[in-house]
Amino acid sequence: MLDLTHRPRRLRSSDFLRQMVQETRLEVRQLIYPMFVSEKVADRVEVSSMPGVFQHSVEDLVKEALAVRRSGIPAILLFGLPQVKDESASQAYAPTGVVQQAVRALKTAAPDLIVITDVCLCEYTSHGHCGMVEKSRHGYRVLNDASVELLVQTAVSHAEAGADIVAPSDMMDGRVGAIRRGLDGRGLTDVPVMSYAAKFCSAFYGPFREAAESAPQFGDRRTYQMDPANALEAMREVAIDVEEGADLLIVKPGLPYLDILWRVKERFGLPTAVYSVSGEYAMLKAAARNGWVDEKRAVLEMMTAFRRAGADLVITYWARDVARWLE
Repeated sequence: MLDLTHRPRRLRSSDFLRQMVQETRLEVRQLIYPMFVSEKVADRVEVSSMPGVFQHSVEDLVKEALAVRRSGIPAILLFGLPQVKDESASQAYAPTGVVQQAVRALKTAAPDLIVITDVCLCEYTSHGHCGMVEKSRHGYRVLNDASVELLVQTAVSHAEAGADIVAPSDMMDGRVGAIRRGLDGRGLTDVPVMSYAAKFCSAFYGPFREAAESAPQFGDRRTYQMDPANALEAMREVAIDVEEGADLLIVKPGLPYLDILWRVKERFGLPTAVYSVSGEYAMLKAAARNGWVDEKRAVLEMMTAFRRAGADLVITYWARDVARWLE
């Protein structure tokens, strides 16, 4: 007969005691806040599908970023919306592009804020794809190598403007190694590459495409983003990025891919971030506004799940709320 006389007891005595032995800790210093800077707005415009998320002018971005830093959040992830788009994504790597302007302003106003720039072409191309596209009577194809050349130019221009970390999100083959060589060739050897190493072709990106004005004008991104069914492929993709010199890794989206997050952290051991994407944010915001869930409890539970699954960092639109709640 099993003797349960001396079994461990659940700690029910006090919140303080439970916190002392809590296995997984969520802290403000682990948060990264995504922000959108646009040449098209005079001040700020709220994203209709993402309450509390805005497209900012450069001036307003700086003001909000200062408030972000005061809240204890150490880093932002910056996306840019240009006034003009074209097939060659020229504003992505222009020295006077909106991200480049914003980075210079941010590093002047808040030098201790870590500025991570998203390196992709979809916000800057007239067709909305993450790389250069060749059309034919059979449809279209993404030109991988030509796209990588422009991504290198974009990453270098961001770093030269003062970006602390560049984060390629395009999922083109070979782009991490090419960006690393491009940075090193310009003497930017201390700028880390934070790779979207496992980025899946997800249904949860819809609200982001409104915020970044980056929806594809034809086709989809299945040819270069990952099949949600493929875990082993994800590990191969991450291994390639690590071999090419990635310093930090991102798994995107968050909730549907906790198993991938766990595998990536366990196998590679590099600093790993998870991106809690726009669809996750929009769904829970809608549920909370209808009184179906307690937003604070649900969000903190999500963030804790990311940490429990292995995330060192969490990229989330709730970062400012979480910082306030944890305070």
